[in-house]
Amino acid sequence: MRKGINVSRDVLLNPSVSSHRVIIPLYIPNEEDYYKEAYQIFEFCLFSVIKTSATQLKISVVSNNSCDLVNDKLFALQKNGFIDELIIEKEAVGKINSILKALRTAEERLITITDADVLFCQGWEEAVSEVFEAFPKAGAVCPVPVFRKHFHLTSNIWFKYLFSKKLYFRAVKNVPALTKFAASIGWPWLDEKWSDTIGTLEASNGKIAVLGCSHFVATYKREVFQELPKENSKFKLGGDSEHLYTDFPVIKSGGYRLSTYDNYAYHLGNQMEPWMIEMYHSLIEVSKKENTYLKFAVLKRNRLEYLFSEYLFKKILYFKPIKRILLKSKGLTPTQINNFTS
Repeated sequence: MRKGINVSRDVLLNPSVSSHRVIIPLYIPNEEDYYKEAYQIFEFCLFSVIKTSATQLKISVVSNNSCDLVNDKLFALQKNGFIDELIIEKEAVGKINSILKALRTAEERLITITDADVLFCQGWEEAVSEVFEAFPKAGAVCPVPVFRKHFHLTSNIWFKYLFSKKLYFRAVKNVPALTKFAASIGWPWLDEKWSDTIGTLEASNGKIAVLGCSHFVATYKREVFQELPKENSKFKLGGDSEHLYTDFPVIKSGGYRLSTYDNYAYHLGNQMEPWMIEMYHSLIEVSKKENTYLKFAVLKRNRLEYLFSEYLFKKILYFKPIKRILLKSKGLTPTQINNFTS
């Protein structure tokens, strides 16, 4: 039987004080071997976000078939106010489907999706928001500029700036950070040919962004995810899942995929190193301020431009003789052109 009246009936929800949500999918099935240091690295990720964020953001953590010991630690973090939304999946639903659990109901203007092994640096949120402000068509911004991304899902940018000096190759801003990224994905070293120059775009206010956007950590405008596939991903990890659910929706919504010119985060991998610990402990907690993210331009898809840039212009762009001419016009030397087209 029901007795009395539910006091929540017909009561409107209070609007969120945050305009930025961070979603962290987490998979730690045990704390041995490959995953021995995974939880500590996750805590570095979580607390570096909390310390260095410029605004009062919301944090969602989705535990995807993590072990009970890890889930108990997550409950404690939520109880102590470090996690706003905690979703526990007892079955392995996959990385992308974990993200979708939080993403499909997120209402914040900006949504950052990050792997659980990313260390955020001072100024990352300000740097990302400055790119969104400077480039109204920015749909996704990564705080880590990565080499050889200038032709990856950027044909809409090349189409717009083909004859403009705003699109130009410049010297890499932070070579040591780029070298650390290469090491984090298993490269023994970073060849000089990938660290001397990088494709960039200059805004009308002089702000520089890097062409391309990695998906291990990126901040998105919310409307990007109106272009999500309706069904869930079929993959636990990899396949075409991240392309379909985080990369291509930016293009379909009419947005640009960009990165900050300087480096504002580090990919840590699964093994802790002394420099990571030193960098984490050097982070300073900043006072939170009001954001202006609601003022960012809303992306508007131009279907004709989308079809032309993605299905015709892209083929022209990838034609090697044309590509060489374009790279020369954008400031590369013959040696650099050979490196970028080999």
